[in-house]
Amino acid sequence: MKRTVVIGFLGTTLDAGKGEERWSRWRPTVALCQHEDFLIHRLELIREARFTALGNVVAQDIAQISPETEVRTHEVNIRDPWDFEQVYGALHDFARAYQFDTEAEDYLIHITTGTHVAQICMYLLTEAHYFPGRLLQLSPPRPLSGSQPGSYSIIDLDLSKYDRIASRYRAEQVEGTSFLKSGIETRNLAFNRMIDEIERVAIRSKAPLLLTGPTGAGKSQLARRIFELKKARHQVPGNFIEVNCATLRGDAAMSTLFGHVKGAFTGAIADRAGLLRAADKGVLFLDEIGELGLDEQAMMLRAIEEKRFFPVGSDREVESEFQLIAGTNRDLNLAVRDGRFREDLLARLNLWTFRLPGLRERKEDIEPNLEFELHRHANEDGRSVSFSKEARRRYLDFATSPEAEWSANFRDLGASVARMTTLALGGRITEDVVKNEIYRLRAQWHTAGQPSGDDFLAALIDTEKLAQIDPFDRVQLAAVLNVCRSCASLSAAGRRLFAASRLKRSSSNDADRLRKYLARFGLDWSSVHAGSQSN
Repeated sequence: MKRTVVIGFLGTTLDAGKGEERWSRWRPTVALCQHEDFLIHRLELIREARFTALGNVVAQDIAQISPETEVRTHEVNIRDPWDFEQVYGALHDFARAYQFDTEAEDYLIHITTGTHVAQICMYLLTEAHYFPGRLLQLSPPRPLSGSQPGSYSIIDLDLSKYDRIASRYRAEQVEGTSFLKSGIETRNLAFNRMIDEIERVAIRSKAPLLLTGPTGAGKSQLARRIFELKKARHQVPGNFIEVNCATLRGDAAMSTLFGHVKGAFTGAIADRAGLLRAADKGVLFLDEIGELGLDEQAMMLRAIEEKRFFPVGSDREVESEFQLIAGTNRDLNLAVRDGRFREDLLARLNLWTFRLPGLRERKEDIEPNLEFELHRHANEDGRSVSFSKEARRRYLDFATSPEAEWSANFRDLGASVARMTTLALGGRITEDVVKNEIYRLRAQWHTAGQPSGDDFLAALIDTEKLAQIDPFDRVQLAAVLNVCRSCASLSAAGRRLFAASRLKRSSSNDADRLRKYLARFGLDWSSVHAGSQSN
């Protein structure tokens, strides 16, 4: 059985009394401990410094009538008990600092005593899960007498009803959404609306969440932030367990996820709990869940629905109470049609599905994320680096242009900033650093499946001459060479390269134009196309 812990204010008027006559009065905090059917193991009594003597009397009286109850007093600094900001701030600090143990203790928040402001603040902090418990309200006996404890009511907040009669303080939600976004002031309206909804779902629901989107869109980071937000609200006492399903192969997949017993298979020399057991009372993040095998999917479905499963080689079930967050860059509906993913598992995951957009879909968020990456590298490297005004403008113009592919999304951006901060002399990223970085990114995002134009340039132009060509011209020349290698003739290559400008002229000689362009770099069609055929 869990221990019962009550948290409440010392009633400076209702709990007061002197001499033996105090026992003839109904004092709510003392009356708490007079109920024969309601054992309180510990009472956390919050009081102001000027009421130390009264707090001591109440603690002594409780020790006399209920020696099983431990009384702890907590002094708070509240100059004006009717000042909402002061009271809320003091109680908020108390809740943040208190070491709650929801696995071993049941918490009741006593709202009979204290000013109306204090009672409202206790109510709000309980509803927001800063106090992970239920409300406790006492009523005096009729007729009023200190010899009778009166009655008590335990109130488990109905959040849906509460939402209809009062709105959550916007500041609390802003704090939560900012936390989920790592403090980045994102500007994309659709993304911000999605994060607002995720914040509400994360606080109010234990159902599975499915995060979809391209690689590098931030699914893993968001999953961890959801866990940390729930942890801060005392909703998950357990751990965050992350599993990349793409790394699970063969017989080891079952053992890794569900554990095994000694002797279950060759090499099983001891029992293994498995990652689902490690996620008990916490959050399990299955990244790339579309890569999970069909057998593992079947066992995972049962573990999600029933919170129990069989370890490999065992005939005894084990339990694990976890919340699941799944991530994927695959189209799971298509995987279901292809028979690679269970339809019933997708139905179970599909209650709350959120698609994280790629960086190219959030161009207005590139600038704040650029600042975030600069601060992150400054913290990691202990060296502050910033852009010159011209370099910053040039980088952002490129980063938000259609040319910027950001194929690996935020991983590309993070790597780009890491390179520039490393090469920045004197803590300043210059235009030259940005120019070279743009060249690297262009080369990195070269059309998939095509050989690098730079490699071909090196084979056709000697190193000394190649070094004299500007990076801008090298990128252009590499693109031209890729077209040349894919065309059968000089004329065909010319028509493809100059298709747009040809429409504006009455006559054209694209082959001659291309021949003259190649000649600028000492190249001719035969050498270029011969190199293509040799590759």
